[in-house]
Amino acid sequence: MKQVLQHLRHGTTEVADIPCPRAARGQLLIRTSRTLVSAGTERMLVDFGKAGFVDKARQQPDKVRQVLDKIRTDGLVPTLQAVRNKLDQPLPMGYCNVGEVVEVGAGVAGFAVGDRVASNGRHAEMVAVPVNLCARVPDAVDDDDAAFTVLGAIALQGIRLVQPTLGEAVVVTGLGLIGLVTVQLLRAQGCRVLGLDFDADKLALARRFGADVVDLKSGADPVAAAVAFSRGRGVDAVIITASTKSSEPVHQAARMCRKRGRIVLVGVTGLELSRADFYEKELSFQVSCSYGPGRYDPAYEEKGQDYPVAFVRWTEQRNFEAVLDMLAEQKLDVAPLVSHRFGIDEAARAYEVVAGSEPSLGILLQYPPAAPVGSGRDSRAARTVAVSAAPGARATGARDVRPATAGRISVIGAGNYAGAVLVPAFKAAGAQLVRVASAGGVSSLHVARKFGFAEATTDVDALLADAACDAVVVSTRHDTHADYVVRALAAGKHVFVEKPLALSTAELDRIEAAAHAAPGRIVMVGFNRRFAPQVVRLRELLGAAPGPKSFVMTVNAGAIPREHWTQDPAVGGGRLLGEGCHFVDLLRFLAGAPVESHTAVRMAAATPDTATVTLCFAEGSIGTIHYFANGSKAFPKERLEVFAAGRVLQLDNFRRLAGFGWPGFAKMNLWRQDKGQAACAAAFVQAVRTAGPSPIPLPELLEVGRLSIAIEEGLR
Repeated sequence: MKQVLQHLRHGTTEVADIPCPRAARGQLLIRTSRTLVSAGTERMLVDFGKAGFVDKARQQPDKVRQVLDKIRTDGLVPTLQAVRNKLDQPLPMGYCNVGEVVEVGAGVAGFAVGDRVASNGRHAEMVAVPVNLCARVPDAVDDDDAAFTVLGAIALQGIRLVQPTLGEAVVVTGLGLIGLVTVQLLRAQGCRVLGLDFDADKLALARRFGADVVDLKSGADPVAAAVAFSRGRGVDAVIITASTKSSEPVHQAARMCRKRGRIVLVGVTGLELSRADFYEKELSFQVSCSYGPGRYDPAYEEKGQDYPVAFVRWTEQRNFEAVLDMLAEQKLDVAPLVSHRFGIDEAARAYEVVAGSEPSLGILLQYPPAAPVGSGRDSRAARTVAVSAAPGARATGARDVRPATAGRISVIGAGNYAGAVLVPAFKAAGAQLVRVASAGGVSSLHVARKFGFAEATTDVDALLADAACDAVVVSTRHDTHADYVVRALAAGKHVFVEKPLALSTAELDRIEAAAHAAPGRIVMVGFNRRFAPQVVRLRELLGAAPGPKSFVMTVNAGAIPREHWTQDPAVGGGRLLGEGCHFVDLLRFLAGAPVESHTAVRMAAATPDTATVTLCFAEGSIGTIHYFANGSKAFPKERLEVFAAGRVLQLDNFRRLAGFGWPGFAKMNLWRQDKGQAACAAAFVQAVRTAGPSPIPLPELLEVGRLSIAIEEGLR
């Protein structure tokens, strides 16, 4: 299927051939008929992509600070690689979609195949969208008009925050698409509206919709005009839908408001506020969040957990429905807002209009109709595509033509870690890259192009059944790991799975049974730190130290939001399981003995991912893991100290290893951080190629898995 991608590194807009997604649980699969290009948001992304590296940095000062911190802790080269990897990822464009439901995911009620729906789906021929981000289109609303639904909901949410009443005077600053919809919705609510803009054509449309207007280009004083419009009292409210770096719209809004007036920012402006402006009038100021309540809440958007209507009358989905009702009743007229129409194949031309000087307003992208019944399979539904290079892409090497003996590998999951670390490691290890799968298709295409996979897919079943691959790498969300491992083993594949191996002991039992039923198949977890060159050297040194050891592992993990998926016990397992298992394995490896007992204590309920774990090993060693989420990112992430036989070893963030009192050893420093990912992948590929044993014995993996689960469950 065709989908519009924006390449942020070099600013190119591409209509790419993407594998079609599936309707996952709680989703609808929609065949698109129309999408609307958002002139504000999407132009901003296009302009960012075309900006140089320095200008990109100026636009994101917070990101620059993060980069500087990472340089101090991880080194320059890894940081530059991380920045390039981020900028190399193509961005799927669009959020105003109309189409027909062709597949209903499990757990979805209220929708059926054949329904016309509006959603926040991308500019793509087929989109999979969570059900709470979809609304059924009334028969009286055509597809062109319905494409304005999501954009209309943005305007409506700003109005709901202003809480206008019949007869109030409201100013709308900025008469783009959202501003002009805002004007109409306010008029339908019985408000008197004054519109401000520099563009004569937009002012004419606002006047057509019943607003008074002020032409800012003429030099007219908007504050004086607003005071006069309000009959000298000051306007009741101002809705700012403009996009500018200046703080002047907010300053003007404060000056034109009456005492206790309301200001809502829907667009993007500078926010250098004057206290005096707000203090003397006791003004309220609020920033509107997109389509309404539920936006950016994973429970609502991804899991389909609706808010009770008695407590949250207007969610984003119910705002969609309200806009569609206004369209059906002809109280909202969006036909005059359409300035251009392009076929999906001409999307690049559409973005030239958006980013250029040609006058434009609403730009509709049109999609080919469904194939007639009996005409054969619709090519848009293909879930696997052959891969060619992206325009302007920096290739990492020619496509693999290695013989099968090189180790043929397919990858499930094409997220940030897979694209930045795992896949490069397997490619460097000499693996032949066959297929890469992701749920949406965009990330799998990107990874496939960048590293030379033959195909990108959204069909995991076909990937597992493919006889052309020997092994499967699993790099997906944690709750899927165990199932993919079991299915890959049943398909006769070797499996490399990112940590953790599983989220429950029942899942570990299933994996153990599947491994025993597939003799000769390797199961390996990406416990890369035991393969790091400094850790290998550290273990060699410890081999010459008699008696038990004491290990102190300090992890400056950093804070992440409580709502992040890794914190969800059902999805990520919690950070002490999802990432803490790395350090359990590392100490288990260095001690060279099983863990006999453990204790764990969490700092407080408010910081569930800050804890200390103590391990007691069978040969007498002890280890402590301090996993802290309450530190500074400027401090290195990982430090290991080992006390043994009157000597000390200190490993600092996998860059510096120092020995104290160690005969014949003082230090081992590296130019760049090396956590062992490349060596870990190489060991797996070599084992697959030679039919050798797993680089990490399965009993150790199961032991570490069960212990990590017990630690997380105990803390929980």
